[in-house]
Amino acid sequence: MMIKTINEKKKSFKMPHTFVIILFIVVFATILTWFVPAGEFQRVKNDLGISVVNPDSFTYTENSPVSILSIPKQVIAGFVKSVDLFFLILLSGGAFNVIVSSGALQAAIGKVAKKYATKESIFIPLLTLLFGLICTTQGVNMFIGFAPIMVMISRAMGFDSIVGAAIILLGGAIGFSTGTLNPSTTIVAQKLADLPLYSGIEFRVICFIVYMIVTNIFLVRYAKSIRKNPELSPMYDLDLQDKGSGDKGLEEFGTMDIRKWLVLLSLIVTLCIIVYGGIKLKWDLAESSAAFIWLGIIAGIFAGYGPSKIASCFVNGAKKMVSAAMIIGMARAVPGVLTSGHIIDSVVHGLANVLNIVPNFLQGIAMFITNIIINGFITSGSGQAAATMPIVIPLSDMVGLTRQTAVLAYNFGDGFSNYILPTSTALMGILGVTNIPYDRWMKFMWKMFLIWIVTGCILVFIAQVIHLGPL
Repeated sequence: MMIKTINEKKKSFKMPHTFVIILFIVVFATILTWFVPAGEFQRVKNDLGISVVNPDSFTYTENSPVSILSIPKQVIAGFVKSVDLFFLILLSGGAFNVIVSSGALQAAIGKVAKKYATKESIFIPLLTLLFGLICTTQGVNMFIGFAPIMVMISRAMGFDSIVGAAIILLGGAIGFSTGTLNPSTTIVAQKLADLPLYSGIEFRVICFIVYMIVTNIFLVRYAKSIRKNPELSPMYDLDLQDKGSGDKGLEEFGTMDIRKWLVLLSLIVTLCIIVYGGIKLKWDLAESSAAFIWLGIIAGIFAGYGPSKIASCFVNGAKKMVSAAMIIGMARAVPGVLTSGHIIDSVVHGLANVLNIVPNFLQGIAMFITNIIINGFITSGSGQAAATMPIVIPLSDMVGLTRQTAVLAYNFGDGFSNYILPTSTALMGILGVTNIPYDRWMKFMWKMFLIWIVTGCILVFIAQVIHLGPL
């Protein structure tokens, strides 16, 4: 009888809502400001005009703990800091809802899914490679609005929602985190390390290929297992409850006509323009958001809708994205709390001291792990580079580790952990718009992340052994 009661209690446990998880992290960060000594490094402008940390300037300062009562204000500040991303999510949701309501996506998905119904070993790697290549210069954030489409394709092919989200997240993670061309991470770090820009790209390309192979083996095996036995999916019950087009048979997706082809063409052209604008024209999120407004209007006209119909579809789509946008705003409150408590520099200083006592042959791996930890506090890639590189570079010089290896360890540590951290805007944004709870994602992702860490340790160790250069 006692055993039955215990089992019933276990079954009754339910993972808290994502808002609750993030709020708990905000509260924990607030508590840390009461116990971790406040400190700061002096920031100076280097020859390139970039504000960097003076590694010899750390001093402890008067503690400035953050009040629990100020948490709502910190959350609001997080919303304000995320306003550009907030609007991108709402507007992309509105535009995609116009496209979905036209039936164009459903008909196209039916064709794609039929053609590749039993060829996931080709289909999945091709798409992850596509997102990986684009994200060598872009952040994964730009694909938040595209995620529902990938989920529809995935479910139409007999997989689950996680496969659709993972194709974007894992593919994009590899492109971003291996740092082949990324201007906001690799280039900033190399500038701070006085390395030639884009140097070491040959080894980074090898890292990109290795990570792509390892990740696709894992993802394809997972997709095949879910198709064979759908009950194994962490999303099984939620996908069953979803009455969207992902539950339809392939024959129910309709046929293509000229209007649907034009709607799809408007989507493809808009996405190409956004990517080109980000790479060549240095577009920010505001320009991308404006592109989605145009997409909604043009796609609606091609679908044969009147102004009121377009507006109605757009507003309904934006409503569905409010939750995802709020998650991102709340996540931004965490670094805000740590900054207000003046303990971010203290954390970085403490980790640097620990790193200094690690055996020389493990220095590269230790830097990789250290950057993973720091990324939990400083989620901005460029911000993390500015805070850590001035400390790590003199340290790497002292222990005989090349600066190029130190930058590589920073790339891996800053990038890959973004796909398990609930403070990551790319992760939480895509999970939000695809209705995948964070705990369900982690049931899938924890094994992949461990594989990523092992792979990263091996690659960083090789870089250390071969004295990856220059410098």
